Amino acid sequence: MSNLLNLTSAQLIKAANIKDRIEALTKELNGLLGSSSPVVKAVKPVKKGGMSAAGKARIVAAQKLRWSKIKAAKAKPAVVKAAVKAVVAAKPVLKPAKKKFVMSAAAKAKISAAAKARWAKIKGAKK
Repeated sequence: MSNLLNLTSAQLIKAANIKDRIEALTKELNGLLGSSSPVVKAVKPVKKGGMSAAGKARIVAAQKLRWSKIKAAKAKPAVVKAAVKAVVAAKPVLKPAKKKFVMSAAAKAKISAAAKARWAKIKGAKK
């Protein structure tokens, strides 16, 4: 910016003439190539992370439940029960959780015995 302030009028006129020539040459080149405007590459839109409507509904319902419990602690007991029931009733139906794998006692004992044997072998080798 300070360089523009230090230019003489002759230099400014010369710069303006050069700019005019550049624009004229650009128009001529576009005419030869058959395009009226410079070519602009199409930019792909940036994909944003999303959340399903069901996921958002679960989060909203859980947050409402948390706030109702907090407000309920400050309110009267009868009003609290009614508020919590209203929020729980509005909670969307969720799929039941998968049943966890439970290891039998015999399997646990077998794994434990194998681990003890391994450690005994390692400790025996060090002596």
